Amino acid sequence: MDAATNDFYYLGLIALFPLIGGLINGIFGSRLPRKMVDYIASGAVLMSFFTAILAVQTMVGTGSFAAPQNGVLTYTAYEWIYSGSLGIDIAFMLDPLSAVMILVVTGVGFLIHLYSTGYMSEEPAKWRYFSYLNFFLFAMLLLVLGKNMIVTFIGWEGVGACSY
Repeated sequence: MDAATNDFYYLGLIALFPLIGGLINGIFGSRLPRKMVDYIASGAVLMSFFTAILAVQTMVGTGSFAAPQNGVLTYTAYEWIYSGSLGIDIAFMLDPLSAVMILVVTGVGFLIHLYSTGYMSEEPAKWRYFSYLNFFLFAMLLLVLGKNMIVTFIGWEGVGACSY
């Protein structure tokens, strides 16, 4: 890994925040106060949205938004499989298309979370709903930010599993 690859660690944070929110609500949600479940789920997505804004601002600042051939922002979270010339990493990439998509996914996702807090207010197990919703957002962000087909495929399958 070169130093430039890991300068943009917040690309991983964009996807990590909903995963953490989903895990907290999934594991502890039944024992948490109902409002706390709302705050954890919505707060995780809001933090992803603000981190996405930071990533897009960095991308625009480096000039890669206007001229994507100059490069994109990347982050390698984990070096996974290496065999001969084959190398598969858990890595994220931000280019102009994924920049727009992460802003849409996190922005609209936050609005859906806000709406759902009222819509699901009387649901006895709303912690489960918010856990799945956060996992869905995590998978969608993997799908959008994946640097290789393996990460994109994991995101695609995660979206399908959470939709089911």
